[in-house]
Amino acid sequence: MNTKPQHCILIVEDDADVSAMLSLYFKMQGYEVFSAEQGSEALAISAEQRLDLVVLDIRLPDIDGYEVCRQLLTQRQTQKVPIIFMTEKNAQADRLHGLEMGVVDYVTKPFDNQELHLRVRNAIQRAEQAATLNAVTELPETPVLEKRIYDLLDHERDWTAVLFALGGLSTLRERYGFVAADDMLRAVTLMIRNTVRELGDDADLLSHLSDNELVVVTHPRNAAAIRSRLETRLRHS
Repeated sequence: MNTKPQHCILIVEDDADVSAMLSLYFKMQGYEVFSAEQGSEALAISAEQRLDLVVLDIRLPDIDGYEVCRQLLTQRQTQKVPIIFMTEKNAQADRLHGLEMGVVDYVTKPFDNQELHLRVRNAIQRAEQAATLNAVTELPETPVLEKRIYDLLDHERDWTAVLFALGGLSTLRERYGFVAADDMLRAVTLMIRNTVRELGDDADLLSHLSDNELVVVTHPRNAAAIRSRLETRLRHS
C-alpha cells in the first residue's frame, strides 16, 4: 500500500526555544522538519535536502533573512520553494520588502501555532498546484503522469503510452531564442492535443515526461492510430 510522503519544511530561527517548539509542533502534525539557527546553516541544509517550504526569520546572527531568501530564490533547487517570513509585530517595511522579493506569506511574532500551520499548509498546496502544469504548454507535469500510471496499475486496466520526443529543441533555443522554442513547443503540443481528442478517449492523458518529451497515456486500441496520425502531421509540418 502506497503511503503519502511527508512534506519537508525548514525552520530558520535563531531563538533556540522557539525553534525547538516549532520543530516539535510540526513533527506532531506529520511534517519532516529541519531547523537552522543561522542563515549559512539554512543554505547548507537547503543544498542537501528536498524542501517543500521554508519558514524564515528575518533577524539572524550571521546573514539576514533577506540574503537567505535571495539565495534560495536564485538557486535552481530551491527557486520554487515557498518562503514564509517571520517578522516583528510592527515591521511593515520588512513585510513589504519580503513580498517584493517573492516570499509567499509572512507571520508576525508572537504568532499562533495553528495560524502558522494553516499558512504553511496553504502555501505548500498552492506550490504543488502550480507545479503540476508546465508553464509553456499548460500540460500536466510528471507527478500527474506518475499518479495516473499508479492508478491504472492499481485497477489493472489496459493502457499504453506513446512517447513523443522533440529532438533539437535546445539547439533551436540557442540559435533563435526562448520565444521561438516555446512557440515551437506550443505548436507541437496543439497538434498532439488535437489528435488525441480526435482519436482517443475522454480519459486519455497528455502529459510532460520532461521539458522536450510528451506522453499520451491511452487505451492500446487507440495508440497505433494516434501515433500514425501524428507522424503524418508532424512530417508535413
